[in-house]
Amino acid sequence: MLYNYNVFNMLLYICWRKKCQKNLKKLEFLARTLLFQNCANVIDVIKKLIFSQDFLHRHRKSEKDFTRKRKLPFPTLIIFLIDLATGSYQNELNRFFRILIPSDLPMKFISKVALAKARLKFSYNAFIELNEQIAEFFYKKMPVNQWNGYNLLAVDGTLLHLPKIQSILEYFGVWHNTKGDNRPMARVSQMFDPLNRVSIDSIISPKSVGERELAARHFFKLTVGDLILLDRGYPAYWLFNLIMSMGADFCARISATKWKIIRKFVNSGKQEAIISLPVFTSSIKKCKELGLEISSLKLRLIRVELDTGETEVLITSLIDKKALPCELFRELYHLRWPVEEDYKKMKSWIEIENFSGKSVESVHQDFHAKVFAKNLTAVIASTTSEDIDVAYKTRKYLYQVNYAQAYSEMKRIIPALFFRSKDLVSEIIAALREFLVQTVEPIRPGRKFQRKKMPPRNYYQNYKAIC
Repeated sequence: MLYNYNVFNMLLYICWRKKCQKNLKKLEFLARTLLFQNCANVIDVIKKLIFSQDFLHRHRKSEKDFTRKRKLPFPTLIIFLIDLATGSYQNELNRFFRILIPSDLPMKFISKVALAKARLKFSYNAFIELNEQIAEFFYKKMPVNQWNGYNLLAVDGTLLHLPKIQSILEYFGVWHNTKGDNRPMARVSQMFDPLNRVSIDSIISPKSVGERELAARHFFKLTVGDLILLDRGYPAYWLFNLIMSMGADFCARISATKWKIIRKFVNSGKQEAIISLPVFTSSIKKCKELGLEISSLKLRLIRVELDTGETEVLITSLIDKKALPCELFRELYHLRWPVEEDYKKMKSWIEIENFSGKSVESVHQDFHAKVFAKNLTAVIASTTSEDIDVAYKTRKYLYQVNYAQAYSEMKRIIPALFFRSKDLVSEIIAALREFLVQTVEPIRPGRKFQRKKMPPRNYYQNYKAIC
């Protein structure tokens, strides 16, 4: 009897295990289906917005603009500009319309003059709204990677070379070179999600505007649960105060000699300390301008010893030592590195400095349009992470999407995503996701390279590439 009872229990266990495995496979299938549907839904949401009359009315310069039936209506113009154009006007137009109207014959669909005139009729704020819409959809509908329950955001800036046009030079400012001609430059800043590769907010402004001022513009969009990572050029009492007034937190690298209270901590040899950061006279005016309450801030200092032997000091509003011990912060600060890498990708792969127009408005349009295309690629690519983990689980390293190939493929299919039927768009997205899963690169932990300054690339308005 005992033997039969054990056999019976074993059979029950086998049946239960098979049922669990079957249910698990069903759940995995449902999860993948939901991610796929979300990809299709984000395209549908953006498409409806672009083709809506309200969107047109908000962003056209005049009530008379885009009222007549033209070969280049407003939605087509918007989608053309987000199609990562880097070549000559005419060549890019011909490529774009060959996708919309499949043809193997040489044909001129729209003239570059018509495109240049159409661009003057709408505001670059259209692309800012599209970026806000895709970011909102992503954080509401998609699985989002977090750090210990926080939405991780990194802020950083860079300079962009601009076309040598007088109106652009006068607006954005000039970089005075010791050798060669003076060059128009713009300052760019972005609030970037390093775990999900999405640019939450991006700004291109005159070079004279400082990085802290641009960062403050980002911070008005912060919410409770956001955690900002800052490089050592940003720390200022008024900026910390602004972040905390929005209910968000921060972690910043700070110079060991910046303030007396920091020098005292460094000399103490302590691993960490809770401090009361006083109100500095230099920040009072700025706090009043922003309507911030002026009082000392309770913050935490953390000492981090680098492999090079250098001591790094971090300052943070995360003061709960039990919930977040100091050992976590070295890796946390390292997580801001993707924002710097993102600028390299924008300059090299997307060619963000390869502007297609010759006006201040066109510079803004090109910049925000390419940021949107980058975000759209990141949102779709984010849905493939689990499939990649399963496909390469037996490999030595973890794998991730090869974004150079992802951007290249997106350039080819963006027109089809917004002009084909919903069923065909679903097929395109399915094929794109399969392509992204197959086109990956290994993540090699601990790899370190000496930072190299990228030489500026020159893009000439009259000598654009033809391929």
